[in-house]
Amino acid sequence: MNFVHDFRNEKDIDALAEPFVHSDDRVDAILASTAEYLCDELGDEPPPWLDKVPAPKDPWFVAGIDSLMARAIVESPLRFRIRKIFLLENFLSEEYAEALVRRSSPV
Repeated sequence: MNFVHDFRNEKDIDALAEPFVHSDDRVDAILASTAEYLCDELGDEPPPWLDKVPAPKDPWFVAGIDSLMARAIVESPLRFRIRKIFLLENFLSEEYAEALVRRSSPV
């Protein structure tokens, strides 16, 4: 989430000038959707190379919890739904990122 935080603070569209190295269809799709979403926040056009990043073959419910699937379908921003990625509305929030860091840090 450091990239998201830094991008929001610096508001530098040039950070997306170069394509990332493709590795996994789901990860590539969520990275591209995140980049497009951040461009929308700034009111800038996403770089054209993002159009070339395909959706994964199967829909991806990021939370991985069946009981949250319907909620994720409703809450997912358009940029993510286009690529069949379904997540909760707080996915790109600072609070969510901080909670992830706390959960992954050793006690």
